[in-house]
Amino acid sequence: MDEQKVAEHIRISLEAVLNREVGELLPETRLFEDLALDSTSVLELLMSLEDTIGLEIDPDELDADVFRSFGSLSEYVMNQQRKAAA
Repeated sequence: MDEQKVAEHIRISLEAVLNREVGELLPETRLFEDLALDSTSVLELLMSLEDTIGLEIDPDELDADVFRSFGSLSEYVMNQQRKAAA
């Protein structure tokens, strides 16, 4: 899956978790500060991404930097896809 499709899946998952449209998402859009994501919504977001993208995400491998911004989350998902394909 290319970067644009990953970004769209993340957008859809964010909107589902937050129950609202999120508007334009730039790589520097901060998930907690700009979108008001919280710890509960992070778990929901991960479950949604697992369902829509089909990735296995190990919560023990995650750190706070993954959720720093839309760009960092997209990068993490892309890296997970590369690992799964290898």
